[in-house]
Amino acid sequence: MRRFEPPFGFPKSIASSYLTLRRNHHQHDLENVGSMASRLKTRSVIRFSGPDTIKFLQGLLTNDVRRFGETPREETSHLPTPNMPLHAVPPMYAALLTPQGRFLYDLFLYRPPRPEEKLDKTGAGPGAGDGELELLADVDAQVLDEVVQTFKRYRLRAKVDIENVAQDFSSWQRYGGNFSRKSSTEEEPDAASVGWGAGVDKSAMSASQGNKSGWQWFRDPRLDSLGYRGIFPSSSEPPLVEEDKKTDEKNYLLWRLEKGVAEGSTEIPKGEAIPLEYNLEGLNAISFDKGCYVGQELIARTHHRGVIRKRLLPLKFLDSEGKEAEQKVAPGSEILDAASGKRIGTVTTVLGCRGLGLLRLEEALKKSSSLTILGQEDLKAQAVKPDWWPPEWFQEQRQHSAAA
Repeated sequence: MRRFEPPFGFPKSIASSYLTLRRNHHQHDLENVGSMASRLKTRSVIRFSGPDTIKFLQGLLTNDVRRFGETPREETSHLPTPNMPLHAVPPMYAALLTPQGRFLYDLFLYRPPRPEEKLDKTGAGPGAGDGELELLADVDAQVLDEVVQTFKRYRLRAKVDIENVAQDFSSWQRYGGNFSRKSSTEEEPDAASVGWGAGVDKSAMSASQGNKSGWQWFRDPRLDSLGYRGIFPSSSEPPLVEEDKKTDEKNYLLWRLEKGVAEGSTEIPKGEAIPLEYNLEGLNAISFDKGCYVGQELIARTHHRGVIRKRLLPLKFLDSEGKEAEQKVAPGSEILDAASGKRIGTVTTVLGCRGLGLLRLEEALKKSSSLTILGQEDLKAQAVKPDWWPPEWFQEQRQHSAAA
């Protein structure tokens, strides 16, 4: 009998759960597998620093970067712990667009805690700081050099330094069923278990979410269900990442595919993608009241028109018997409405029997729709409506359909 090998580098502690899911023909249901952590090798880190950092990025990016220059809010505070900030600024998701409003790069922006915001080693008082702001950005590793050069071209006379610090820092993601079912206000079970007996040591719990240098996990700024994200020094493991919980990044990709979330310039085609069609406003990447930025005109016009005919959707690929079809569909494949023979969209990303597709909503989400792959009519594509989509997106679709 062939020995079972858990795919995508599942840790041993997760393999038995995965095997059970596989036997039940739900091999991609990660909701029941438990928490996992992946180092994101597809992402790299750059650093912005200098007195004009906020002003520089505010005129370029789709989100309101001015928040990083404000005093952190009380609700993001931590209990007093040496080298941890009393008040933390949560990260931000944003994008850089072309002047025509097409997607170029996505960024996760973090503001590292300043010395004057942290207690010293004795816990007696804040350290001394130079007052200079710096931001770290988690960007697509495949276009790292291009990202740095693009920002430098926009710099002109702005007093901001842009550095590649990929050797010094790494991006990590923690995700799984535990995180998808919790609200953002609940404490993590791993962190809450720190302490003696049945009591909870709040100081230790705070320390468990960060390390001695003040690096810590944050809720993913796009969706709570995506878990936790953070930038950490490459020289050490992040807190709360145990050896048996580390797993291949492909599991994180699968986690995103099932939620309909694209990331990076490969999954969101550089220079082509319209950000609203890839749901970036629903992922907290766009501010509609921040003022001007590169490509803002098209975004504002499309948003206020209120009709997005195509959107990125999760896909399942099935064979003629309704079983999941592994590795049968390639990115770029055309999707057809079987009833009309009309092309309604394109597959953008594939992993196993899951994927993402940019589809016309009117046809893709009809209950009577039967979708197939052009040239592979024996395969079916099933579009899935993400549970995080706001209700108004469907109202827009229904209003457009009625008008048509």
